[in-house]
Amino acid sequence: MSDLLTRIDSDEAWRRATFPACRDQIFMAHAAVTAIPQPAVDVMNDFNIATSTGELDYSEVLLKQMDGVRESGAQLLECDADEVALLGPTSLGLSLVANGIDWQAGDEIITYLDDYPANVYPWKKLEKKGVEIIFLRPERVGEITPELVSAAITPKTKMLALASNNFLSGYRLDIEAASELASEHDILFCLDAIQTVGAFPTDAKLVDFLSADSHKWMLGPMTAGLVYVKQSHFETLEPTLIGAWNVKCPNFIAHERIEFESGGRRYEPGVLNSQGLVGMKASMDMLSGIGINRVAERLLDLKAHLIEGLDTMGFHPIGPRTGANASGITSFTDLEEPQRIPALFQLLGENSVVASFRHSRDGIPYIRLSPHFYNTHAEIDQLFSLMDKA
Repeated sequence: MSDLLTRIDSDEAWRRATFPACRDQIFMAHAAVTAIPQPAVDVMNDFNIATSTGELDYSEVLLKQMDGVRESGAQLLECDADEVALLGPTSLGLSLVANGIDWQAGDEIITYLDDYPANVYPWKKLEKKGVEIIFLRPERVGEITPELVSAAITPKTKMLALASNNFLSGYRLDIEAASELASEHDILFCLDAIQTVGAFPTDAKLVDFLSADSHKWMLGPMTAGLVYVKQSHFETLEPTLIGAWNVKCPNFIAHERIEFESGGRRYEPGVLNSQGLVGMKASMDMLSGIGINRVAERLLDLKAHLIEGLDTMGFHPIGPRTGANASGITSFTDLEEPQRIPALFQLLGENSVVASFRHSRDGIPYIRLSPHFYNTHAEIDQLFSLMDKA
C-alpha cells in the first residue's frame, strides 16, 4: 500500500473506483462528515449480508474481530491495544471522562470556549459539582499556544481539556508541549482528537485520555470511534456506563458483585457498533498502510496549493499556513465583502463541490475546505476555475 499515493495521481479510474466521492464531485469536507472509501463500504456490506443470512457468528465478531479493530486503532494512536475502547461519537468518550473522575469543589479545568461544542459542554456541566471552568482566550481563533496554557495553570488546575486541532481555523495543537506542561504540574490531559487522528500523527501516550470518532479524517462511519484511557487510570476513571459487556457475568448470569472486564473494554457497556467498527478498521488499515506521516505531508501539500490560489483571488484564509501548527483545514472569507461567502458556498454546492460553511463567534462567515490524501491538485484547480466565475 506504500505506493497508493502515487497511484492516486497516476490512475484516475482506480482513484474514482476506490473513493466514490470523487466520481462526480469534488469532496473537500472531511473535517465535517467524511466520504467512506469503497474498501470500507465493501467490508460493512459483507457484514450486513452475513447478518441477513444468519451466517454471522457473534461470538467470533465480538471477541476476535473487535480485538483486531483495537489493534488497528492502537497502531494509529501509537498505544497499547488494551488501552483502547471502541466507542463513538467523540462526545461519548469525553463525557465518560468528565463523568468518571472524582471531582472536588474548587477543581479547575482549562479548556477553550471556541472549540467544537462537544469538547465544551461535558466540562461546563461539571460546574454543578463546584468545578471551575477556565476558558482560554487566544488572540486568534484556535491559537492555543503553550504559553497561553501555561499562564492559565494554577495550583487548583486538575485537567487540560483541549482539542488536537481547531475545527474552524485549523490551528493544530502542540500536543507534546501541552503534555509536558501537564506532567510538570501533575495535572490530567484529555484530548479531543477527532480533527487529527487519521490525518496527522496523534500520539496517545502523550495524554491521559483521548476520544475520536471515525467519521472525519479516519474515513469511517459515524458512531464508530476510539477512546483511549492510559492504563494507569483504569482504577481512577470510574466506568459510568454499565452493562453486560463490561461487567463480568459468566453464562450470562448477573452476580451480586460488580467486577469489570480488563482493558479498554471496561468502558464499553453493551453490544458494539460492530458493522461500523469493521468499516473503521478497513479505513484505519489503509491509513496506516500509507503511513500517517506521508498522509500529513500530502495534506500540507494540498493546503499550500489552496492557500496560493486563495491569496491570488483576494480571499483571506485563517490559521497557520505552514509549519507544525498547520493542518488539513483551510477556512477562508472575504474581509471586504463577507456577504459574498454564503452565495459562493451555495454556488460551490450547485456545482458539485462539497465544502463546509461555518461562522466565527463574531459572526464572520467562512467556507471551510478540508481535502484528504486522495484529493488532487487538479481538483483544487477545478475549484478555483469555478470560483473565478463567481
